[in-house]
Amino acid sequence: MTGAHWAVIGVLAIAAFSIRVVGLIAGGRIRASRHAWVLDELPGLIVVSLVAASLAGQPVQTWIAAGAALGAAVLTNHVIATMIVGVMLYAGLAMVGI
Repeated sequence: MTGAHWAVIGVLAIAAFSIRVVGLIAGGRIRASRHAWVLDELPGLIVVSLVAASLAGQPVQTWIAAGAALGAAVLTNHVIATMIVGVMLYAGLAMVGI
């Protein structure tokens, strides 16, 4: 490997380390501020944004199955039951042709 390759590896290593250090500093400052509640809600917000982004542009049967899965999640608070309801309803709607 040439010196340029090692330089790129070094710069990327420093950048990766810097990103983590900045995250630790920012997280500490947020925890000490009045916006600390955001960190508690962040995992759920990330999941909701991923699900919403994956539903964009999907057919109606996907939205119906997602709605049923949401209902199962609210009623049971059980991940496996939620997945089973969503997948089974999606498969059922696909078999019917909706």
